[in-house]
Amino acid sequence: MVEKALCRVARPLSLPAMDKPVVIDLPHKLGVEEARNRMQRGVGKLSNHIPGGAQVDSRWEGDRMHLRVRAMGQAINGTIDVMESKVRLELMLPAFLAMFAGKIEGLLRGKAAEVLEDKTGNKPR
Repeated sequence: MVEKALCRVARPLSLPAMDKPVVIDLPHKLGVEEARNRMQRGVGKLSNHIPGGAQVDSRWEGDRMHLRVRAMGQAINGTIDVMESKVRLELMLPAFLAMFAGKIEGLLRGKAAEVLEDKTGNKPR
């Protein structure tokens, strides 16, 4: 008599298999020039907010910044589009970081909002 062996097929972990886009729209009342300047300064400080530091490369094409951040063996590519009343961040998170997309989005949203904050005391009309 041949015994049937019980075999369970293990389910694969539900890790993301591909890059994940993160898109964040941030309203502002600064105008294009001031918002662009602030984004440039903010990106310049980006490596200070990443544990262990990072290599940050950026270049402008009009009001669009192309961005590449390399840290901890991972690379994030993205763009920052500066418009009259909003800034749009679009980042492609590699599969390894995609599982942290929500947390990364929250941190980026908070820091970018600080950068774009109108500190003149002008209240919206």
